[in-house]
Amino acid sequence: MAVREERLGGGWQWLDFDEADSTNNVVRALTAEMASGSKVVVSAVRQTAGRGRRGRQWIDCAGNLFMSLAVEAEMKDLGRLVLLSSLCLFMTIKELSKDVNVKIELKWPNDVLVNGGKISGILLEKGSGDYFVIGIGVNIAASPKGNVAVYPLVSLKEAGIDTDRVTFLKNYVAIWDKTRDTWDKEGFESLRQMWLANVKGLGEEINVTDEKETKKGIFSGVDKDGALLLGGADGIRKIRAGDVFYIKENVE
Repeated sequence: MAVREERLGGGWQWLDFDEADSTNNVVRALTAEMASGSKVVVSAVRQTAGRGRRGRQWIDCAGNLFMSLAVEAEMKDLGRLVLLSSLCLFMTIKELSKDVNVKIELKWPNDVLVNGGKISGILLEKGSGDYFVIGIGVNIAASPKGNVAVYPLVSLKEAGIDTDRVTFLKNYVAIWDKTRDTWDKEGFESLRQMWLANVKGLGEEINVTDEKETKKGIFSGVDKDGALLLGGADGIRKIRAGDVFYIKENVE
């Protein structure tokens, strides 16, 4: 049962649960009954079966944010949704850390780094009809310890950013509406350029690893659909899925 139900600005219906197996599962089920134009965000104080990209487990830590949004989009816009979701996370953290000296960067395809550590995770899944489910986990109060991720982890609290899960959620939803409005009215290019201006490692040599192989090349940008552009002797390759590792960091 939802412990909180609230109408947020922009017409969002917010449902906050004491516990859920996965907020993505809850939202995906809701989309089956949602009329076009509806906007729902679901969060949970505790998530028992959270998951990330490529089937990875998302570890539950008390005080962190687990939320999922139902948004309407076309399948061709999937890559752009990924960039937009991470850009809104970047903008939310930037807004909440105005008085703190931290380094905030984007990392393709959907990560946000704070002082070099991974602060969040995003998982996009198909809902019913034209709805997509955007699942987001943010390390607000703590970061999971041990060998649980392919990249170092950090929390906002560890970085000196004072906020809580509710404040972060409300800020994120408001920023999402503003950036989505920009996309709808002006196109995606200005948002792509904003993403590129804040991404880590642009123009540097990187490794991109998927389940089958590792590709090395120069991080040359992202195309209009969100695919990574990897430069090499044979030209530019478009990569739509994988994990980026920075060669310069490994050398140092």
